[in-house]
Amino acid sequence: MSELSEPLPTPPPEAPPPPAPQPEPEIILRTQGLTRAFHDVKAVNGVDLELRRGEVYGFLGRNGAGKTTTLRMLMGILRPDTGDIELMGQRVRRVGAAQKRHLGYVSQEQVFYPWMTALELGRFVSGFYPHWDDARFQHLLHVLDVPKDRKSAQLSGGTRMKLGLALALSHRPPLLILDEPTAGLDPVARREFLDILRDQVRREGQTALFSSHLVGEVEEVAHRIGILHEGRLRFQGSLDTLRQSVRRVMVMESAPEPLPPGLSLVRRERPPDGRLALVLFGTPGDWANSPFAPETVETLSLENIFLAYARRSDES
Repeated sequence: MSELSEPLPTPPPEAPPPPAPQPEPEIILRTQGLTRAFHDVKAVNGVDLELRRGEVYGFLGRNGAGKTTTLRMLMGILRPDTGDIELMGQRVRRVGAAQKRHLGYVSQEQVFYPWMTALELGRFVSGFYPHWDDARFQHLLHVLDVPKDRKSAQLSGGTRMKLGLALALSHRPPLLILDEPTAGLDPVARREFLDILRDQVRREGQTALFSSHLVGEVEEVAHRIGILHEGRLRFQGSLDTLRQSVRRVMVMESAPEPLPPGLSLVRRERPPDGRLALVLFGTPGDWANSPFAPETVETLSLENIFLAYARRSDES
């Protein structure tokens, strides 16, 4: 006689395995406490930068903020008064010739031997770099519309800048240091430069430290940014983090004392209506728990955030 049996229970589905932990991004450049003074003025004061492989890092600051001094220390042109530089895992006090082989540098002003043509400059520079790629140099001259056989003294400022970019890219350095590289370029040449910069980072896995005072072009190409003001690094992080963290709050007459937990003052402003506006920094969680009424809190464009940092008042 057969026995009726209860069907076996269906086993619960196996839980999916936890996602694999993401590897830590490789740090290609790090500075700690980088400081440089001229006479009694600290042009750069305790700057801690961190650049990751394969990113464009936008280094924003108004003219005179200390950007060029910082980049010249990274290139070994200036010696830091204090602080350290770690380049591709090697800690140095000052960048030397061995490290410079791994760097591509475009300065604000391109100065070449005036009697040399672009091709002659390429042959001259190639001797300093074991991995020089002459085919790439020729291609970049073509793409950037740089005359190959015209003496550098006969080139416009914008064309000299493009020639400097071609020279900097042609030995395929892992790190590009670009000091206001679009200065003097017309809109077409600026567009070509930004396209090439994006292509280099995407295809070659290069890292670029790109200084500018033009918010729009940094916003277009940068993965992360640093904002330098009066020699100090006021912010470092992703564009999304900056946009989510900095907001303007309208208050009636005076700022609350103390500020709500987690919020810090960037700048006080006085709009035409006479009320007081506070530009504050805080995490999304800090903002969610703040006592400010939603109608008094305003999100800001990247340009207005930069202006708030760049015009930072003494009372902040």
